[in-house]
Amino acid sequence: MTVKMDENTGIIDELLDKATEYGKAELELAKLKALDKVSEIVSGSVPTLIVMVSASVFMLFLNLGVALWAGGLLGNLFLGFFAVAAFYAIIALVLHLFMHKWLKTKVGDYIIKRILK
Repeated sequence: MTVKMDENTGIIDELLDKATEYGKAELELAKLKALDKVSEIVSGSVPTLIVMVSASVFMLFLNLGVALWAGGLLGNLFLGFFAVAAFYAIIALVLHLFMHKWLKTKVGDYIIKRILK
């Protein structure tokens, strides 16, 4: 009877060891999957960020040029800057009033798609 009990104890110990190893392997796999997803998102975002920074610098200088040009036409430089600011205020208002929900949905869908990809 004790031999059978010792045998069962050995089997249970072996089963517990294998379950522990399985749990550790699953945890390591989850860590590696998370790392893969994070690295994929970051590596995909860096080129986009570089393009956005370049486009922002371009837009900055373009807007400065337009403001100076419009200011020259209007007689005072500061009026050109006010005209450019008013233009962007109107665009922002239109986007907020008519496209806010649509933009929010599109951005949310894009983020979810990138995470689940």
